[in-house]
Amino acid sequence: MGDSSAVANGVAPSIGVKNLNYAFPDGSLGLKDVILNLPPGSRTLLIGANGAGKTTLLRLLSGKRMAPAGTVSIAGVDPFAQGLEGVTYLGLEWVLNPIVRTDIDVPTLLSSVGGDYYSERRDELVQILDIDLRWRMHTVSDGERRRVQLAMGLLRPWSILLLDEITVDLDLLSRSNFLQFLKRETETRPCTIVYATHILDNLAQWPTHLVHMSLGKVKKLGDIESFVDPNQPAVNRTNNSQLGELVLKWLQEDLEERGPRNPQSGQGKTYQSFEGKGGYGFEKKV
Repeated sequence: MGDSSAVANGVAPSIGVKNLNYAFPDGSLGLKDVILNLPPGSRTLLIGANGAGKTTLLRLLSGKRMAPAGTVSIAGVDPFAQGLEGVTYLGLEWVLNPIVRTDIDVPTLLSSVGGDYYSERRDELVQILDIDLRWRMHTVSDGERRRVQLAMGLLRPWSILLLDEITVDLDLLSRSNFLQFLKRETETRPCTIVYATHILDNLAQWPTHLVHMSLGKVKKLGDIESFVDPNQPAVNRTNNSQLGELVLKWLQEDLEERGPRNPQSGQGKTYQSFEGKGGYGFEKKV
């Protein structure tokens, strides 16, 4: 069993989850028997359909929700019982923050979270995210606002970064530059990332590990090499990457396992899957 001194001494933290069960206040199941072991310095993609439990897991790892004692370990430490600095969670609720929708300029916002102290890191993030320091937050688009929020959230160096669909508002170039920045972070300093996303563009070479969740459980996990064959073409006949094809297969299996959301309305009908241009669809038969 380690302790938080590992992070302080320049060692990237691991993430461990053991027999984690979680129910929501209304009694509905959130997570069931979740077990994870993510090594130091890893970049993990958290994959699953809407409602699979990804956000719940990330919030428990971040301390935004209380996990049962002894189920979550970061750098060998129970973050809820002992506390651990350097865990950053960035989720979509940021867009609801009223402060970043008021008539305020970007330099003031960045200074409020340590931008003057971490000036080199501030300038790097401003360049990577293509932020205009003349922006006033009440006049910019959601995508531009998201760039500023990301810069604010990442300005202070973190040891664990938990991302929940945070790049949905970014254009393709900004998202690509942002992901390359995160990759460099794990390669140049002691930190570990878990990233939940449905957008797989330009991600084939990014993750070191994959975790597949469905219905509150972890169905598959492992390093990327155990799922994707490096000797196969990067792009196949459907113009999807191997990673994209793998995730499509997983989500299709999840859908079949779950069954129809409204089974009574589907009585007497069957559905046949078909492969269409750029993806998959369903053909209804009566």
